[in-house]
Amino acid sequence: MKRAFQWVLGLVTERVGWKLLSLAIAVLLWAIVASEPELSTWATVRVEYEDLPDGLEISSTPVNTVSLELLGPSSELRGLGDGGVHPAVILDMSGVRPGERTFPIAGSSVKLARGVHLLRSIPSQVRFEFETRAEHSVPVQVRFAGEGKNGYVVAHYEAQPKELSIAGPRSRVARISAVATDPVDVSSLSGSSEFRVNTFVEDPYVRFMSAPQVAVRVTMRKK
Repeated sequence: MKRAFQWVLGLVTERVGWKLLSLAIAVLLWAIVASEPELSTWATVRVEYEDLPDGLEISSTPVNTVSLELLGPSSELRGLGDGGVHPAVILDMSGVRPGERTFPIAGSSVKLARGVHLLRSIPSQVRFEFETRAEHSVPVQVRFAGEGKNGYVVAHYEAQPKELSIAGPRSRVARISAVATDPVDVSSLSGSSEFRVNTFVEDPYVRFMSAPQVAVRVTMRKK
């Protein structure tokens, strides 16, 4: 029993100076942090999302940013825009289904540095509309510019490929009946020629499944 007591006493008294110094430093750091003033500030944060199920598309106008009113130590708040831990809003979309879904900007969706607290968010909620993804092939509509200016008009033309595949929210894809090319300038053309031009889909929520470029073969004839 005596030996055990001596062993414990030795652990306590060994290098006691260093231990007291470490304790003093820890108390000093705690005092500095505890006495640091808390401030409030606003931060504009991008809205991000994760785990959107395969086959679903966001079909509503997305909310890209929110404003967060934050409270925390001045050192943390000063570092928000200078290499510090920047707040983030990350929405978990793993359980969404087609239809409308509202997400609160609070709790686990807001990532903050230690010691920083969320007071409020503007807006406090964001709402998205989800639809199943659809893919569809639509014809290419060729447009011309300058036809007839030199006495020649288009006798025949052909686009390759004749159709392009598009994808996006089902209701928006259903409204696209064709995609149009950039205007092909034939104002100085008198024979046959081939042009490579880009195509354009009107709805910004609909995208091409491959390169949106076609080759247009044009043959002119005299008026």
